[in-house]
Amino acid sequence: PEAVVSTQSTGEIEPGMLDGMTQRFSGKGEPHMEGEPGDLYFKVKTMRHSVFERKGDDLYTNLTISLQEALVGFEMTLKHLDGHGVPIKREKVTWPGAIIMKKGEGMPNFENRNKLGNLYITFDVKFPRGELSGEDKDKVMKILNQASTQKAYNGL
Repeated sequence: PEAVVSTQSTGEIEPGMLDGMTQRFSGKGEPHMEGEPGDLYFKVKTMRHSVFERKGDDLYTNLTISLQEALVGFEMTLKHLDGHGVPIKREKVTWPGAIIMKKGEGMPNFENRNKLGNLYITFDVKFPRGELSGEDKDKVMKILNQASTQKAYNGL
């Protein structure tokens, strides 16, 4: 029967490598018949991340904000994959589904490390639970001062 040998090896993966790419580590593999070590090939498999989704060199994420933040603006720092902070500041109304792009905050390009992808942030707005009093409803209607825009349409 064949013996299974387990060994550990360390090597550096090139920045910007995409899912399915192969990295070659010369002389890190099993020895050939002549005794010279062979090459070790490592195939990149991208793991799912809890915050970011990678598409090419671009990163995508969703950010949930409160209704208050959506209406009056907000400021925050988003922690990037490498730990640096990405400042996000909105001073105007942010509607559900709005997307902003942070240029150069994506992944490095494999062929040109000086070229970076972009980060796209899609906003979700969390509405408050519970009911408004009649007085609070009147205040909101007075502040927003909007006419009814109810309209049925096929949005599919």
